[in-house]
Amino acid sequence: MTGTARSVLHMNWERRALETRLTYIGSMTERPRFDATHSSHNTITRDRRTVRIDDARSRAQPPSLVQEGFALFAHKSAVSDFRDPEELARIYEPEMERLVTEVSGADKVVICGPVVHRFSKSEPASSGLNILRPGHFVHIDVSDSIAAGFTEQWRPRNGRSLRRCAYYNTWRVLSPPPQDTPLALCDANSVSTSDLVDADSITHIPGKGESSLVVVFVRHNPRHRWSYFPNLSQDEVLVFKSHDSDPDQPHQVPHSAFRDPSCPPGVAPRASIEVRAVAFWFSP
Repeated sequence: MTGTARSVLHMNWERRALETRLTYIGSMTERPRFDATHSSHNTITRDRRTVRIDDARSRAQPPSLVQEGFALFAHKSAVSDFRDPEELARIYEPEMERLVTEVSGADKVVICGPVVHRFSKSEPASSGLNILRPGHFVHIDVSDSIAAGFTEQWRPRNGRSLRRCAYYNTWRVLSPPPQDTPLALCDANSVSTSDLVDADSITHIPGKGESSLVVVFVRHNPRHRWSYFPNLSQDEVLVFKSHDSDPDQPHQVPHSAFRDPSCPPGVAPRASIEVRAVAFWFSP
């Protein structure tokens, strides 16, 4: 049913664990800076590490938002053209608002920030679309240092006391399977505070100029547990956590695009769309 989410079953899949390289942040004496459009402006020391990435579809118990901090849901969108900014604003953003409300159980969800398209192959400029390349760097979209300010900016003014807020990313592929550049997700429970480094992320939004956001880069830790979902379809959505004010919940999920060494040659370059949302829970 259009707009309805359900957890994707993880059965009858051949177990596939990959070994590949992910790029972490290395030792630095200055604050890291990452420009999503102009890489020559970057100030980053890279630390490339070989890691194991497990096939999340093969697990007897699939990952969940309340355990690892990420999950995969079946969700068929009513959008007919994912390159049409009007359709995205009118149809897709409300769909993602309803999806996050359903899977989080929040009282209220607000879409925050622009819809982002990512293409692993260069795309012509398109009016009204925010187009970036896949992020081949282990990162988290929202830092704790700015979460409080964002919460105050986006929270509904309903006179009720806020007891919890959480930030989510919804991520959908637009290219057919298999994907040459999947998304790797790290179990939030395997991440230590000492692994995290605040950094400045610079984006260029059409018609709005340069925008700066404090994100989080991640130092390598052999405890990190990585997973991915192979052969995603357009009727599936990954939802993962960027911040949670509840200390009893998974807090942040590092993630990164990576090249799948098992992907056959000649497949369509990966294209994806993502929407960020903040969820609010209020006291009775």
